[in-house]
Amino acid sequence: MTQKVIIIGGVAGGATAAAKLRRLSEDVEIILVERGEYISFANCGLPYYIGETITDRSKLLVQTVEGMSERFNMDIRNLSEVVSINPDHHSVTIKNLRNGEEYKETYDKLLLSPGARPIIPPIPCLKENETLFTLRNIPDTDKIKNYVDQQKPKQAVVVGGGFIGIEMAENLAERGIKVTIIEMANQVMAPIDYEMASILHHHLKEKGVRLILENGVQSFADNGKKIILSDGTTVDTDMTILSIGVRPENELAKNAGLELGPRGHIIVNEYLQTSNEDIYAVGDAIEVVDYINGNQTAIPLAGPANRQGRIAAKNMMGQKEKYQGTLGTSVAKVFDLTVASTGNNEKTLKRIRTPYEVLHIHPSSHAGYYPGAAQISLKLIFNKETGKIYGAQAIGVDGVEKRIDVISTAIKGGLTVEDLTNLELSYAPPYSSAKDPVNMAGYVATNILEGELEHIQWHEVDKTIDDGGLLIDVREPMEREFGYIKGSINIPLNDLRKRLNEIPKDKTVYVSCQVGLRGYLASRILKNNGYHVKNVDGGWKTYSSVYGSNIHVDVETTTNDLGETIIQDENDIIVDEVVDVTGLTCPMPIVKLKKGIETIESNQILELHATDRGTLNDLPAWSKNAGHTILKTEQDGPVIKFWIKKK
Repeated sequence: MTQKVIIIGGVAGGATAAAKLRRLSEDVEIILVERGEYISFANCGLPYYIGETITDRSKLLVQTVEGMSERFNMDIRNLSEVVSINPDHHSVTIKNLRNGEEYKETYDKLLLSPGARPIIPPIPCLKENETLFTLRNIPDTDKIKNYVDQQKPKQAVVVGGGFIGIEMAENLAERGIKVTIIEMANQVMAPIDYEMASILHHHLKEKGVRLILENGVQSFADNGKKIILSDGTTVDTDMTILSIGVRPENELAKNAGLELGPRGHIIVNEYLQTSNEDIYAVGDAIEVVDYINGNQTAIPLAGPANRQGRIAAKNMMGQKEKYQGTLGTSVAKVFDLTVASTGNNEKTLKRIRTPYEVLHIHPSSHAGYYPGAAQISLKLIFNKETGKIYGAQAIGVDGVEKRIDVISTAIKGGLTVEDLTNLELSYAPPYSSAKDPVNMAGYVATNILEGELEHIQWHEVDKTIDDGGLLIDVREPMEREFGYIKGSINIPLNDLRKRLNEIPKDKTVYVSCQVGLRGYLASRILKNNGYHVKNVDGGWKTYSSVYGSNIHVDVETTTNDLGETIIQDENDIIVDEVVDVTGLTCPMPIVKLKKGIETIESNQILELHATDRGTLNDLPAWSKNAGHTILKTEQDGPVIKFWIKKK
């Protein structure tokens, strides 16, 4: 029977395990050793305290030493560090960081929850950088916030476009600082795929963030005030946040002879035991099983760490609960957008050579007729033969995380894409549609499984056209004024049946629309008339998120970071017509905009309200082409407002 447990490290895994141990037994002796001052804090909330979204620092402290000690009757020793483990003698050596004293403690079971530390590469002149910061804990947070509060930097560089990097970029920008993100890869947010990340790239730029991709930091100069990149570019900065990833705190485990993985993570079995049966490990320092593909990996997330802590506590007390693996479900706020994902992405599946199928849809977050509806870009990855769900990604203003959580639950429940069509999800106009986006993804996937729909992906379109493929854009002509796929011809969906004689039957016909739905309808018309047809998955929306719009090619516009045409000061804008296209699906936003423009006179002003910025991304260039002027744009929750002066 376990009588004494020592836990190394608090925060998510360690603190959770300690509390669970006490709930399981009033008799077990629990010693929690934490190197820092704080044993349990909201590390995911740290950037938002720096950005002053969270104003009360004390709210970051989930548990204090005194509060947790009293409530759970445990011995908590903060500002103390375990410097060595002797597995043979079931003992650890602890150093009191207040006075330097060292002493030994024995244990029956030992839990390692040391976490991971920020990676700091050997960049030349890094040590001379007086304004370099990393973010891991409360002291790091205090240093960054004090610097911003007192020194009032005008510009900052964030090195790394992962979760912490993006959240820090947003919160520094919220403090009025001009931010540059430098990312070595070709995209930010590695858990999602490139075409989805491209939506974030556009949004970051809209918010005034300078984004430098496929470039790295070669060296620092001028005590950190200058950053020299790999291509020789120099970036000036008043402060630098280094957030290129984390490395497991494995020194104790390594010195104790515990088995480590190829990247230094502690190897554990399904019961979270290390290679020593009396030593357990949880959190960011361990190697876990990828729930989708069964391979060993590392996924540093708070949710899994908490779950691991709970399971390890039960197993240390003699129970036998298995940790089932990590799915990697995550969510992040990126200014006005939410991005979430679960399971494997395309990059992972390609690397492990697993065949898969992909679909993209762009439904509304809730009923379009109810105010505030905004478009969600949703990607589903699955097995084309069995319907097994491999993963999903979504981006939008509202309702994103709800859909990813449903799909995550479906994966854990062993549901297939066909099962998604049968999910009975809650519906009322403010919250969803009668056909929820998850149901809709299931419908499209099932159509693919049953052979009712064939499609090509965004990255296959240009080569298809270059090879002589016929691509029919079935949108309305006015929609093409906002951008179209070069080489496509235009036959609107409602005219398609009348113009079948123009379409050859001796070759595959490709169809596209704004988001894929009208393209699917066109494909059914053509297929039922004897054509072999493939739809462009995700339509113009997905394609243009990566490649942009060709209407910019011959149009020069002088715009600010929000895409507004720079004009002389217009203090008093008198609106002559208001057009509200919020919640409307294509082609109605563009149809109503053009009709609204036609109703006003020259030099009069139209105020446009929209929720699908993607559809209207090219409004500045379209306005310039037509001779109109965008006076101002404004974000009001999910609603984007444009003020357009007619030529």
